[in-house]
Amino acid sequence: MSIRVSTEHFVYAMDKENKPAVTVQSGEQIVVDTYDCFENQIKSETTPIDAIDWNRINPATGPVYVEGAEPGDVLKVHIDDIELGERGVMVTGPQLGVMGHRMTEFQAKIIPIQDDQAIFNEKLALPLNPMIGVIGVAPEGEGINCGTPGAHGGNMDTKLITTGAALYFPVYQKGALFSLGDLHAAMGDGEISVSGIEIPAKVTATLDVIKGQPIEYPFLQNEEGLAVLVSKKTLDEAADTAVELMIDYLQPKTDLSLSEITMLMSAVGQVEVSQVVDPLKTARFFVPKIVLDAYHIKVFE
Repeated sequence: MSIRVSTEHFVYAMDKENKPAVTVQSGEQIVVDTYDCFENQIKSETTPIDAIDWNRINPATGPVYVEGAEPGDVLKVHIDDIELGERGVMVTGPQLGVMGHRMTEFQAKIIPIQDDQAIFNEKLALPLNPMIGVIGVAPEGEGINCGTPGAHGGNMDTKLITTGAALYFPVYQKGALFSLGDLHAAMGDGEISVSGIEIPAKVTATLDVIKGQPIEYPFLQNEEGLAVLVSKKTLDEAADTAVELMIDYLQPKTDLSLSEITMLMSAVGQVEVSQVVDPLKTARFFVPKIVLDAYHIKVFE
């Protein structure tokens, strides 16, 4: 039976001081209700920017205390299902996103969700890509606001974080203190306006503790392959670190030299951008499943 985590329990920062909303055993399934990233404050397209409390951005539901999770462990989070709300919202304006330096007015846009599409306007209905923007665990040191990504996860805004994916987070605090929020009905790589199609949602996930395999940054596995997600001050730093972490993870599981695996990663690996609008930039390095299969690599097993 799934354990429900409602929006009565939410945090604005991932922090070891946060009181757990619920406690679960390793292997249990949770159902998490979420606000949109504006805490549902935008009611119409005429909502003015000064009506939004910007201290109430990116609330994450939780945290969830996972029995048995200890510093140095890995928390596996399998995304079992995402159920979206009935309407999303997008915003942009001065000093927001990549184009904010050319804008003079704040604008909000309401986007209905109908027939498994996002209705952008009367001419254009967009395919859905339900995904989770904020997801992670309490960090090692001081708390980190939910709008900032890092080694603990947080606001990674990575479109691969969707139904069927499994994420692997480094555990820094006892119980891990897992939270999630900031769902999108659709979002392109980069999230260049500073928002995807922000939407309330319900997420079903299964949490498992993995012992004895410490990691530095989150990994993600799906049917296509394996990615490592890294957030740094610049995309260059994030991409370079992601490449090195992936090579360091894979090489001991193969018979390849450093030169050989580097050439292999150059042939089939993909440096991809997750987001460019948060306080830190997030990049990922993705390796296709054919490499894992060829070397019989079982991820975190």
